[in-house]
Amino acid sequence: MRVLGIDTSTLCGSIGLIEVEQILCEYTLNGKMSHSERVLKTIDRVLEDSGVAIGDIDGFAISIGPGSFTGLRIGVSVVKGLAFATGKPVAGVSTLDAIAQNVRYSPYLICPVLDARKGEIYAALYRNSGKNGLIKVAPEIAIKPDELFERIDEEALFLGNGVYSYGDLIRRELGEMAHIAPPLFNFVHGVVVAQLGRQKLEEGQYLDMEGFVPQYLRKSDAELRWEKKMGKSS
Repeated sequence: MRVLGIDTSTLCGSIGLIEVEQILCEYTLNGKMSHSERVLKTIDRVLEDSGVAIGDIDGFAISIGPGSFTGLRIGVSVVKGLAFATGKPVAGVSTLDAIAQNVRYSPYLICPVLDARKGEIYAALYRNSGKNGLIKVAPEIAIKPDELFERIDEEALFLGNGVYSYGDLIRRELGEMAHIAPPLFNFVHGVVVAQLGRQKLEEGQYLDMEGFVPQYLRKSDAELRWEKKMGKSS
């Protein structure tokens, strides 16, 4: 099965193509260019360099959040277009699940953290269960960093772009219990999204492209402003 994995959940975007468990190609870019400017160009490049036509893709996988509201909407719009054009299924992959896979063999508690702005992070907790892979032991949540750290009482490995904003706080609050992953592990890999998506596609876990929306975990600024406006007018 050939699966194209797409991640636009953070500023660092990644597109990866796999065939069964073999990596065919991956491009990752962490830059100022917006996802709307580069995602389709990157998909074309991945397919061209792999010698694979879009019609030869068996399915798509998309990181569904949490993450940047704008980035997630762009990724979902692109994958919906590809799905409708090709008639191929789409699987949704949690952004935090994909990041946690980068360190799935860690003996420590695994804690991916994404900067959610407004003084919050998106986070979840995982453990390596050996042959059964990663197990999520605490659900995905938008939370104040210090509130999360209060819940951790053992050695933990932190990764994701949240470590750049809160790395000093993590070390200060948790001391020797805190381990910070190096930069290579702090972003989502498109091929990891593709691999996790492949497993879901093989099990028939397809997204409903007409009714599907990303997993935001909290309301957008526009929604909050609208609710505030409506509250004042009522």
